[in-house]
Amino acid sequence: MQGSLVPLPLQLNMDHTSKKFRIVSLGCRTNQYEAQAYRDQLEALGYRPAADDEGADLCIVNTCTVTLGADRDSRHEIRKLARQQPGARLVVTGCSAESQQEAIREIEGVTDVVLNKDKERLVELLFPDLGQWPEFAIQHFDSHTRAFLKVQDGCNSFCTYCIIPYVRGRSRSRPLDDIVAEAHQLVANGYKEIVLTGINIGDFDGAKAEQPDRLADLVRAVDAVPGLERLRISSIDPDEVDDELIEVVLSGKTTCPSMHIVLQAGSNVVLKRMNRKYTRQVFLDTVERLRTASPDFTMTTDVIVGFPGETDSDFQDTVDVLRQVRFAKVHMFPFSPRPRTRAATMPNQVSADVMRERKQQLMRIAEKESFQLRQQYVGRRMTVLTEENDGSRPGEASGHTENFLMVWLPEVSLRSNQLVEVELIDNRADGLVGRLVGS
Repeated sequence: MQGSLVPLPLQLNMDHTSKKFRIVSLGCRTNQYEAQAYRDQLEALGYRPAADDEGADLCIVNTCTVTLGADRDSRHEIRKLARQQPGARLVVTGCSAESQQEAIREIEGVTDVVLNKDKERLVELLFPDLGQWPEFAIQHFDSHTRAFLKVQDGCNSFCTYCIIPYVRGRSRSRPLDDIVAEAHQLVANGYKEIVLTGINIGDFDGAKAEQPDRLADLVRAVDAVPGLERLRISSIDPDEVDDELIEVVLSGKTTCPSMHIVLQAGSNVVLKRMNRKYTRQVFLDTVERLRTASPDFTMTTDVIVGFPGETDSDFQDTVDVLRQVRFAKVHMFPFSPRPRTRAATMPNQVSADVMRERKQQLMRIAEKESFQLRQQYVGRRMTVLTEENDGSRPGEASGHTENFLMVWLPEVSLRSNQLVEVELIDNRADGLVGRLVGS
């Protein structure tokens, strides 16, 4: 397709000023980034977001297929939009659209299915006659205080439970300079915190076949962006947290002492069947190196419960790691067999009842350990970045410390996206309670 991409600040004014859009995104942070890129592109074309009580001319659903439940949620959102927005152009993209193309096309109301290989050209494909299109990048991150910045896509790992390499393709990175330029734009638009995200961020190579950049190079470059206050790294495997990355994170001006390091299981037997590239000891050694260098360093993680063949002993290994590490937060998923993956056909599938029981047990342990971790901080002063209030807790503001501890503040007047110093005065099941210093 002939044509050109133009920087987002350029308003193309293609007589779409009366047109409205609605976007629904499910799943990972990478999907959230992509949905925001669509918003910024459409606004550059003159579209505006439809209010809750308004009809939309264009609807986009960015789907997820990481679990059976994610597929089900994706289809639900598609059907709901089709009912609520009759006559709208309904475009479906993302991983569920990739893995279930025909089923998605058959849903009444769907007008277009855009596969992942064309995902970044979605707006170009919808408006082929324009000749020039806004570039696929973000300037804002609507309804978020922290901005997710996509640096990489795809995965080469082929874990036995994971469908993502089949629907997202092989690992590929963005050029380092493009990412840094986007970070500059986000900071210029008022964002204080950026999260570097991707499908397998440890694979980052800066799109260079020869002398590739490394993730540490990228962190160092974004850390140097003037005006940035906080920089985080999203989900990463423990074997990818090398000495250089640790040094850059610990010595950076804005890098936060917190990291989402993926565990999945505490049993070496299960990790091997999962085709993970690390052992339990590698994970624990990574945590130890970070906490030895920075005692306030916290970790969040992912755990899969009930992987095929998981015995009581294997499960206990995972329990032991949760108790030993004391994570700030644990994202827990019961095993969900995905088509085309080896784990879907493995023997000794764990029953739903056993999975449910193990998940509930792990959740209780994870919540207890998280509470005990936060308890250590009661009485201390820390800096909190305030976040958007979703209305669920009237009269309270919330935010996170640098090391990603949730803090609630009984301060109605606080706006989001403010860095405030607080004294941590109490600890509750849902987070710490803070008081503004000087109030």
